Amino acid sequence: MFNVSSITAIAVFACTPLLAHDMWIEPTTFAPASGEIVGLKLRVGQNLLGDPLPRDSQLIREFVVQDGAERKPVVGRDGGNPAGFVRASQPGLLVAGYHSHPSAVDETADKFNQYLKEEGLDAIAAQRARRNESNLPVRELFTRCAKTLLLSGPADKDQHDRTLGFTLELVAERNPYILVAGEELPLHLTFQDHPLAGALVIAMNRLHPDRKQSARTGADGRVKLHLQPEGMWMIKAVHMTPAPPGSSAQWQSYWASLTFAGADGKAK
Repeated sequence: MFNVSSITAIAVFACTPLLAHDMWIEPTTFAPASGEIVGLKLRVGQNLLGDPLPRDSQLIREFVVQDGAERKPVVGRDGGNPAGFVRASQPGLLVAGYHSHPSAVDETADKFNQYLKEEGLDAIAAQRARRNESNLPVRELFTRCAKTLLLSGPADKDQHDRTLGFTLELVAERNPYILVAGEELPLHLTFQDHPLAGALVIAMNRLHPDRKQSARTGADGRVKLHLQPEGMWMIKAVHMTPAPPGSSAQWQSYWASLTFAGADGKAK
C-alpha cells in the first residue's frame, strides 16, 4: 500500500526546474577490463549535460547490478559521487540499475503543461483540459528508473539486457554493442511488468544531442530505433498515472532511462 511518509521531498527539486529534466546513469567507463571497478555517476539534466546527483540512501529503492551469474547491490557511501561502484567480475554484458522512491514537487501550470508536451503525455494534457484543470498548478510524485549497460570483453550477439523489475523499465532486446550503421535496436517498455502501449520513446546521442529520434510503442510495448554506432546513447520514456489517494498529489510519474556507448565502447 502507498505510504505518504515514504515520500522524500527534496528541496532542490521543488525550487529549481529539474523535474522535467532527465536522469541517467553515466559510468566512468562503458568497457571495463576484467576485474576493473567502475564508478556509476547519477546525472540530472538535459541533452546529456547534467549535474551530479550524489548518493542518498533515503531515495534508493533499489541500486543493483546484474551479470551472468548473480544480482548484487551497488555499493557506495551517502553523499558520494560516483553514487556507486561495481566490479566487472566476469566477461559479458553487465546491467546496472537505480530505482528511486517517489519524491514530491510543486509545479506551475505553465511548466507542467510544457513538460507534458515535451514528453508526449498527450493523454494527461487532454484529461486536464476536459476537467478544466489546464491552468491549475500541480503537485506531482516522480520516480526514477534508470539503467546502464556495460560490456566487459568482446561483444556477443547472445549477450542481452536483463529485466530488473523496475516499475517502468526499458529493455534492449538486442546487444547494442554489436550494432552497425543502419541497423535497428529493438526495445521493450514495460510498466508494472506489463507492456506499455502508446508511450513516447526518445533517443539522444551525446555527439549530436539535438538530433533526437523518437517513436511510440506499439500494442506490445515495443519500438525500434536506428542508432549510429558511435558515442554515448540515452534512451528514455515517461509514464504518468493519477497519484494514489491520500498522497496530496494529483499525478504520479515514472521516468525510465537506458544508457550505453556505441559499438566503439566510448562515451564521447
